[in-house]
Amino acid sequence: MSMTDERRAGLLAYCRIEEPTAEELLTLETLYDAAVGYLEGAGISQPPEGTPRRAQYDLAVNFMVLRDFDLRDAEVAGAIQDNPAFRRLITQLKLTEPREGA
Repeated sequence: MSMTDERRAGLLAYCRIEEPTAEELLTLETLYDAAVGYLEGAGISQPPEGTPRRAQYDLAVNFMVLRDFDLRDAEVAGAIQDNPAFRRLITQLKLTEPREGA
């Protein structure tokens, strides 16, 4: 799924990247696709634009992209701790996922 210019601008602002290189843009696009795919695999569909649920969804994607962007060159020793706020956000999105036929 490709990002719109508006979505890319929002993601760049969230990641605090003012003048991205071509390599950074490509990396962010890949991480964005991976985050959207992760949520889809978790049973969370992309909500309609302009809804509070969409804001939550975008925040979850932003979090995953920034986390993975920051860790792309890092060497991690030990267990990586999951962010409880992120986990609650994912749970909320799952619990509010529209039911088919409802």
